[in-house]
Amino acid sequence: MPWDPEDSRRHTKKASSAVSQRQWSHVANSMLDSGASEGAAVRAANGVVKKRGKKQARKSGGKRG
Repeated sequence: MPWDPEDSRRHTKKASSAVSQRQWSHVANSMLDSGASEGAAVRAANGVVKKRGKKQARKSGGKRG
């Protein structure tokens, strides 16, 4: 099942922007294409979006949820 950016809202709160949602769906779909299970694809996408949020927070100097 291919994931849409809107699907990210059901799986993580970290994908709050449109860019993060697109990235989440891209990572999840890439994992599925490489043969990973849906659970593994969602976990990987959540991890990438979470890491992106931390990186953004460091750039801006503030803490980001």
